[in-house]
Amino acid sequence: MENLTLCVPRPSSSQDPHHPVLARTRLPLGLPQNHVLIEVERFGFSANNVTYQALGEAPHFRYFDFHTAPSTGVVSPTTHGLIPVWGFGTIINSTHARIRIGERVYGYLAPTRYLILPVSPSDVNRYSFFVPRPHLPSDRRPYNQITRCQADPQWDPSPLAEDLTMLYRPLFWTAFWCEDWLHAANFREADSFIISSASAKTAFCLAYLLGKRRRAEHYSFKITGLTSTRNVAFTRGLKLYDEVLEYDGFEASGLLHSSAGRYVYVDVAGNDALNSRIQAHFATSQALVAGVQLGLTNLSPSAPSAASIKFVTNTSLSNSVHEPRGEEVHMEQFFMPEWLAARKRQLSVAQITSMQATAWRELMDDGKDWVRIERIFGGEQVQEAYRRVAKEGTDPTAGAIWSLWDNPGLGRNALSKL
Repeated sequence: MENLTLCVPRPSSSQDPHHPVLARTRLPLGLPQNHVLIEVERFGFSANNVTYQALGEAPHFRYFDFHTAPSTGVVSPTTHGLIPVWGFGTIINSTHARIRIGERVYGYLAPTRYLILPVSPSDVNRYSFFVPRPHLPSDRRPYNQITRCQADPQWDPSPLAEDLTMLYRPLFWTAFWCEDWLHAANFREADSFIISSASAKTAFCLAYLLGKRRRAEHYSFKITGLTSTRNVAFTRGLKLYDEVLEYDGFEASGLLHSSAGRYVYVDVAGNDALNSRIQAHFATSQALVAGVQLGLTNLSPSAPSAASIKFVTNTSLSNSVHEPRGEEVHMEQFFMPEWLAARKRQLSVAQITSMQATAWRELMDDGKDWVRIERIFGGEQVQEAYRRVAKEGTDPTAGAIWSLWDNPGLGRNALSKL
């Protein structure tokens, strides 16, 4: 069988990062022991995935080390990478005794039609199985988990529910555990949270969670979103922020009172110039008590700023909101797997499962109309869509669902329906 894979240039290759390649290869005739062959039906694609390309070779993230690019005449693992994507697929071949053909799965897949993955021989349970990646740090384990949908309490087999899962599940859990991190660090006592790239899903999911916490526990902090002029109407329409300000001229708006209150800035944009302006706005008042770097949605592929980021890998915030700070606030990087690992030492699996089940159920009810679903199917169509996203950014009003199949889920391969 022929495979089709979307490959993007590595930053180190000096090739145009806006020029993806569709690699055509042949699948091997058989599978090694303890491997599965997944027919990747469709996957979500957002600004977060463009970040994966920009940081594909960054030592702390190494997104290109999850899946290996194929080797063809114009593509190789040294010149190109595969952007990890969250998607659904079907097991169409398995050489692991406990994984059967025909299973529906969800996980950190690759933008391809067929994906061969090794399976840890003993790391399989009714809910999931794990891909061994000993070359990556152990805290990447959440990304190595392939969920077996039949036993997943969050799985709804309807196409719309699966689309919403691909769009929100990875971003929502990043926002969910970041809000938990902020709360654990006593930033609930802040007077205001400022969130950049407020139209991005990670950002407005964080605003949504902060708002739920505020209502449930009767806090009084304000939630402010910063966004571009073109996205103001959409972001205000979400009704998740108390106020939405434009990047251009937020200093003069008078709404961010630099001389009053205690502000926590959550940087989802990853924009160095914006961060400098935020710091300068609060420089004289010392009202900015913390800065957290949650995402990098304003990065284009291979953006120069990606290489200059200084990451903090401990999960302890500088959590005093009571004392004014006389120095520039240090931007601390939030990395979800690290905080989740810490919470697993504090909470039982049952507690975490319950927390997540409740949060997900509420999100599916509250957030189903936040964006419209935009489905793009077919190799060349996806290739062009990637070029457009890489150059122009994502449309916040749309939730992009992509597939390298022209008609995903319509029985292209008889094995898919076993």
